[in-house]
Amino acid sequence: MTTGFPKNFMWGGAVAANQCEGAYLEGGKGINATDVLVGIIAEGTHPSIKWNEETKRYEPCYNPDKVYLSHDAVDFYHRYKEDLELMAGMGFNAFRTSISWARIFPNGDEVEPNEEGLKFYDDLFSEMRRLGMEPVITLSHYETPLHLLTEYGGWANEKMIDFWLRYVETVFTRYKDLVKCWLTFNEINNLFRIPFAAGAMLDINPSDVNEPISGLTIKQKYQGAHYVFVANAKTVELCHKIIPDAQIGCMLSLSHIVSYPYSCNPEDVFGAMQFQRNHYLWSDVMCRGEYPAYIHRIWEENNCKPIIKEGDLEVIKNNPCQFIAFSYYMSAVFKDGVGMAAGTGGAKGAKNPYLTMYSPEPWTWPVDPKGLRYLCNVLTDRYRLPLFIVENGIGLDDQANENGEYIDTFRMEYIKMHLSEIKEAIHDGCDIMGYLYWGPFDIVSAGTGEMKKRYGFVHIDRNNDGTGTLKRTKKKSYEYYKKVIASNGEDLEVLK
Repeated sequence: MTTGFPKNFMWGGAVAANQCEGAYLEGGKGINATDVLVGIIAEGTHPSIKWNEETKRYEPCYNPDKVYLSHDAVDFYHRYKEDLELMAGMGFNAFRTSISWARIFPNGDEVEPNEEGLKFYDDLFSEMRRLGMEPVITLSHYETPLHLLTEYGGWANEKMIDFWLRYVETVFTRYKDLVKCWLTFNEINNLFRIPFAAGAMLDINPSDVNEPISGLTIKQKYQGAHYVFVANAKTVELCHKIIPDAQIGCMLSLSHIVSYPYSCNPEDVFGAMQFQRNHYLWSDVMCRGEYPAYIHRIWEENNCKPIIKEGDLEVIKNNPCQFIAFSYYMSAVFKDGVGMAAGTGGAKGAKNPYLTMYSPEPWTWPVDPKGLRYLCNVLTDRYRLPLFIVENGIGLDDQANENGEYIDTFRMEYIKMHLSEIKEAIHDGCDIMGYLYWGPFDIVSAGTGEMKKRYGFVHIDRNNDGTGTLKRTKKKSYEYYKKVIASNGEDLEVLK
């Protein structure tokens, strides 16, 4: 039995195009849904779009009093060689990013792709390969072209499947020799909670609306989920056809699964299970290839069963994902009668009296590394599939000392604790492919749309007001993670 990290373990980091690339209208790129947001949680219910009475469609209306940091982000689009060199300096053998759909098909419904966008990713993936990093590529990381929302209603419309498959076939064919590890939809189990960002579906009040909107019904949300499930299965099928030696997995936000019952009160225990099922639904369909039994009661009692066309269930059954990629940041506690609020890092319910370590103000996430071991084990027991931890990290308000150094001890301790539990999970028998730390260089926070919440091993000089030189500076954790990788996870001692 394996008692340490395997020799082929994938060590690296992960980012998303919309949080790092910038150049949001450069090279023929169109506007993505998240381009009209300042944080998918902070303003995800209030996008900068308005109704145009003449065209009978929504269109962007950026507020001059707001700073849309993602439009320039940290300029990875122009500086990716510098940033990848820094990542290679830590010994990365894998790097995860996403393809911005609107760089390839600016509106999403074109017949021919944008060659300039394709060329950018040719160069990016080739550079990763040159530096010894396996590209781990997300096909959709909250980057649906806005036009697909304003013209078709996003994933609530069956036409999205064909638009998606045209995009997917294009990139599979183009990058089949460069990319062998693919993820389909990033954290798609957040579709009900943040439908605008995750599903390009309008369930909210735009910034400047001149006509009332009806919002989405629960049935429309389940219909959108079903279309995503069909698209996911057809994507897996297409990947195996075009790139036979590739691996393709789903990517889910699974901190929510680590929601403990507050007590042995049956209401707490059963309530926690029901909350977990909201997220197991996605992995059950994508990995087991069928809808679970429990969903049928929900559909019946809420009159929200989606339209399922002949052949849909067969294609889902025949094309399950090969592995489960997921994010884990924190655990939660379910207590009957206490609401479960959800952020980008997971759920927040009742306070856990047994957790004493929290990230510093203002975000104060509970730190629960054993929750990650628990998650790996329950996923292994349920699915018997390889697991890939493609997001885990801690956002801090990093400040330089009097010598201009960033001594981020808390981040090193956080990583040490979580890697220790991953090692235990491997010893438990979990097949874990790799660990990709989230945000290895500072990027724009997805949830809050700010730079102040920093995850990186490399500090990037950009501020919440948009000022800054974009200078890259290594933090203390840079040398720490380099040491961890060099020892294949055997040396986890925090640097002084």
